[in-house]
Amino acid sequence: MTSVAQSPAWRRLHSHAQRLRQERITSLFDRDARRASEFTAVLEGIRLDYSKQLIDHEGMEMLLGLARQQDLSGWIQRMAAGETLNATEGRAAGHMALRGAAGSRMEVQGVDVMPAVHAVRRRMNAFAERVRSGEWRGYSGQTIQDVVNIGIGGSDFGPRMVREALKDHADGPRVHFVSNVDGAQISGLLRWLDPARTLWIVTSKTFTTQETMTNAHTARRWLVQHAGEAAISRHFVACSTNRAEIERFGIDAANMFEFWDWVGGRYSLWSAVGLPILISVGPERFDELLAGARAMDQHFVSAPLERNLPVLLALLAIWNFNFLDHGTQVVVPYAQRLEKFIGWLQQLELESNGKAVTRDGALVDYRTSVVLWGDVGSNAQHAFFQTLHQGPRVHPVDFILPMQGTPGLEHHHCILVANCLAQSAALMKGKTPEQVREELRGKGLSGEALESAVPHRVFSGNRPSNTLLLPRLDAWHLGALLALYEHRTFVESVIWEINAFDQWGVELGKQLAQDVLRAMDGQDAGLDPSTVALLEQIRQGSQEQA
Repeated sequence: MTSVAQSPAWRRLHSHAQRLRQERITSLFDRDARRASEFTAVLEGIRLDYSKQLIDHEGMEMLLGLARQQDLSGWIQRMAAGETLNATEGRAAGHMALRGAAGSRMEVQGVDVMPAVHAVRRRMNAFAERVRSGEWRGYSGQTIQDVVNIGIGGSDFGPRMVREALKDHADGPRVHFVSNVDGAQISGLLRWLDPARTLWIVTSKTFTTQETMTNAHTARRWLVQHAGEAAISRHFVACSTNRAEIERFGIDAANMFEFWDWVGGRYSLWSAVGLPILISVGPERFDELLAGARAMDQHFVSAPLERNLPVLLALLAIWNFNFLDHGTQVVVPYAQRLEKFIGWLQQLELESNGKAVTRDGALVDYRTSVVLWGDVGSNAQHAFFQTLHQGPRVHPVDFILPMQGTPGLEHHHCILVANCLAQSAALMKGKTPEQVREELRGKGLSGEALESAVPHRVFSGNRPSNTLLLPRLDAWHLGALLALYEHRTFVESVIWEINAFDQWGVELGKQLAQDVLRAMDGQDAGLDPSTVALLEQIRQGSQEQA
């Protein structure tokens, strides 16, 4: 099979990129008075401005041509139809069904899954309301004050991020998250939690994930020490598919909320994995979250490629990564409540597209998986923006900005908006040596002192960015934002011809961890010399501490 990098569409883009490297983004504006409006796409008030990208109309047409060559529209329809896209595991990628409206029909591998999806959602809603209203009581008859979700990966990133983003709407029990097998995390919570008023949600599809079950058994022992085995059924519930294991743990099967193998972990916050969100903000807000995602799904499936927000975001990322050779993608939400968004997005992008073989198993001869990083603005300006502006490598940026701020603190929001828009403009415009000289002369500097200062104050500019405006950061727009980036990730995988829905790369380390554990028990595990030496140092360090 011919590599996409050898295809006509790819080669045309490569040649066009060589020409555009000599251009400046500001010059593209000078030649096209309508650029700001023409390089903008809108859905339900969500506005993507990509006019500050180093690309012209011809380049955009070439990118769309690449998408058509790769049959992107066909792949979108196949995902929407619930076909088996994850060939290595024989599974569909059915997460859009989790957002489906009541009464709708969506098939996954030929079966209408909506009755099952809504049956689980009704059970989740009912349980969440019982906890929120105080009807659900702990072993001592007291109401639940704290809820702790134990999970890792997709069973932690998604619900933790949404809980943080919607915390201004939280009106239920306090919700906490334990993910790391480092005992410092769970022990910090156990010091002050009240066992009589704490509900634990163990989130693991198989109920065998090592980190999750280690933490779950620690929480179980803590509860049993305070209240005995009989209390487990009142203080533990499970989001899982393994009924036998949850019953062995002591959880009542009536309090197991299932999800399905066509729900990938990093796409699972819309499923039973979202139970902590439901308990925190209530079913109405959770429905709004789903509705926003559903609107983005419908847009993704039906909008023309040239006006399709996820498609545009993905194609621009590929343009910067594969054709302009920019090594990473920075995402900077100017919204403190999106503090956990970057972690969720890193898992989504890097676990989905961190692949070096195509769907057919051939080694790729082009780069995949844009390394993605970032932080919230304006904090990020005082951390890594120095390298964005003056570092030797160009790192394209997605700026995300809600247009409405915190009520009563409008002045804060004005400053936030000013900083966001100024940073994107500064990345594009830069500052020439001549501009620096004029500025320094105005400050009274001259001669050798002036000239020595110039290089340190020059900004090369011509550094691309997108600006994504949200009307407000509520549940609906958050859902749309998350679905936007989910679909962006899928589009990239289609262009790169890789499977975005498996993650075999996480398995080898898990397997070798079992070998190390056997060695720690004194067994011969066939470890390499470096690992053996490190393990011996750890043993000695542990003995010295004891």
